[in-house]
Amino acid sequence: MLTCSKRVMITGKYIIVLLLLVLLIPGKLLVGCFFPLLMGQFTKFKIKTTEIVSSRSLTPEISLGLFTPICRFWTEKPELWPFPDPHWAIYRPGGQAMARYLFNNPEVSGGRKVLVLGCDCGASAIAAKLTGASRVVANDIDPSFIILNISASFYYYSCCHYNMIGSKPDAWDLILLGDMFYDDLADRLHKWLQTCITTHGAQVLIGDLGWAQFESHDIRRLLHKLAHFELPDSVKEENYRLTNSTDF
Repeated sequence: MLTCSKRVMITGKYIIVLLLLVLLIPGKLLVGCFFPLLMGQFTKFKIKTTEIVSSRSLTPEISLGLFTPICRFWTEKPELWPFPDPHWAIYRPGGQAMARYLFNNPEVSGGRKVLVLGCDCGASAIAAKLTGASRVVANDIDPSFIILNISASFYYYSCCHYNMIGSKPDAWDLILLGDMFYDDLADRLHKWLQTCITTHGAQVLIGDLGWAQFESHDIRRLLHKLAHFELPDSVKEENYRLTNSTDF
């Protein structure tokens, strides 16, 4: 399917033009001759609107462009933001616990084919690749994740933005996810993960803060705790004083 979308935003001293002409193939994003221009515009936008962070998370091994309290759009009017909700620039506690667990236990992902669902800023995908995964695919239904993390994706992992949940599963060795057991998604996600496990023997790791919907869901009975991490003070402040995150 050939798609073309255009959005123009004028904000003070600079103009951001998002012109995307792509060929979408399941599991792949092929960018044509506009690639150098797109990369330059998206990189400038990301630099202007995020802070490079490493030491204030559970994973100082990696630096990420994130939204923090010092960033302009942290307090700016929402209607001035040119994208959907900026999940791509938020390092959620569940994702931090997941990435930390992989760094502490590289044998978990080493040499394996890894799928990361709902990948937010992409930290778990980066951690999987850095700890030796043979293949990493980051899946998120928000296309702005792919656009704004595309520079990292070419080096660390492949990206796809179609909804994999409910589709015929590939032969993944390891599936990583966090903070996704909410609303009507929880039951569909549980069923699909069970299919991945029974069909291909996939191992599933979940990073979660212990939200009520997750703790009360049927899948919780099938899991056992692997690790428990105390969150840094800065992460607590940015996440309403939550104190810890757990991997299952």
